[in-house]
Amino acid sequence: MSQQSATHRRHDREILTLALPAFGALVAEPLFLLADSAMIGHLGTPQLAGLGIAAALLTTAVNVFVFLAYATTAAVARRLGAGDLPAALRQGIDGIWLAALLGLAVVLIGVPAAPALVDALGASATAAPHATTYLRISILGIPAMLIVLAATGVLRGLQDTRTPLYVAIGGFTTNVALNGLFIYGLGWGIAGSAWGTVIAQFGMAAVYLRTVLAGARRHHVALRPVPAGIRASARAGAPLLVRTLSLRAITLLATLVAARLGDADVAAHQIALTIWTLLAFALDAIAIAGQAIIGRYLGAGDAAGARAICRRMIGWGVVSGIVLGALVAVLGPLGMPLFTGDDAVHERLLPVLLIIAVTQPIAGVVFVLDGVLMGAGDGTYLAAAMLLTLAVFAPVALLVPTIGGGVSTLWWAVAGLMMATRLVTLGLRTRTGRWLITGAERA
Repeated sequence: MSQQSATHRRHDREILTLALPAFGALVAEPLFLLADSAMIGHLGTPQLAGLGIAAALLTTAVNVFVFLAYATTAAVARRLGAGDLPAALRQGIDGIWLAALLGLAVVLIGVPAAPALVDALGASATAAPHATTYLRISILGIPAMLIVLAATGVLRGLQDTRTPLYVAIGGFTTNVALNGLFIYGLGWGIAGSAWGTVIAQFGMAAVYLRTVLAGARRHHVALRPVPAGIRASARAGAPLLVRTLSLRAITLLATLVAARLGDADVAAHQIALTIWTLLAFALDAIAIAGQAIIGRYLGAGDAAGARAICRRMIGWGVVSGIVLGALVAVLGPLGMPLFTGDDAVHERLLPVLLIIAVTQPIAGVVFVLDGVLMGAGDGTYLAAAMLLTLAVFAPVALLVPTIGGGVSTLWWAVAGLMMATRLVTLGLRTRTGRWLITGAERA
């Protein structure tokens, strides 16, 4: 076996060891909402509609703070690579404190604002009370979810993606059991579902905290908050917050444009977006592996190793994109009746699925490069690149109704133009090597 082949096999093992459990954890998280939807759906349509509105607000709130996981992963992995495990744990604890403070702020603002937020989303008179009830209770679980994000970042940075998988499975199982007890056993209705989810979320946070704090005690790392460390975590996360908000703006704008095209178009768009999100989980698992591995290599001062595994991961991204694209092309048309029996929606959805299929190899590379640059702590560039992508995408998307384009035209803008723009910006940055900054801290 040649040295290059042996290196490739070692890199592949590193990627698989982190990516496979990460994928399992990513898929397990949406099952919380799926379980709630299945159980609340039996209570009635107003309750289910209320859940949909509240869930949209809660998902947005949590996703906005996903930088807590991303920034913490990169920072912890760097210190681990530098051989300073106590400093890695200290960085992680600072991130967890930041998560707790942000979660408290969301609770203080969100609970009294819940009725206004529900009204802002246009809830009907019958759905609004249920949405408000669910939202007010579920907001109490936001601190736990943000702690879970930060602690997940700590474990990923320590090259552990198995524990998040086990915690996600345990949290889902607990959530289902508690929902069944509270909704049907005690007759609490939609409030019972919210309480069951909140308790499961705090249980997950407790497991994470126990794991991280046990490591901190073993290495004599103080648990008290360090203001300077918390501020540093916030500064590292701020650019990634801008990146996430820009990406969310693209998704929201696409949905707003689809809504102007007609009911069949917006229905096809929603189904396509659901499939796109599922595919993103698979590709994001590779990106998460990239964050952890690249951070460790750079922390160890091995810029050549970081570049080598970046190239290997790009290959993984291309192959994963081809496989996922083929699956969408073959299974997508067969699965359309599972979503709707409307022939008009089928007619619009089929070309969109083919667009998604042919652009998946591009998406695979984009996700990998995004993870690589996150692992390198290159957040400022990622924020600027996503703002540029939004600036390119927005005028083209807004022109779709004007030029008489349908949902397939819109998806050429989403899966084609948007992802191609990201490929160019991220690819150029990766080629320059300016992200290859070594050391325990990014200067």
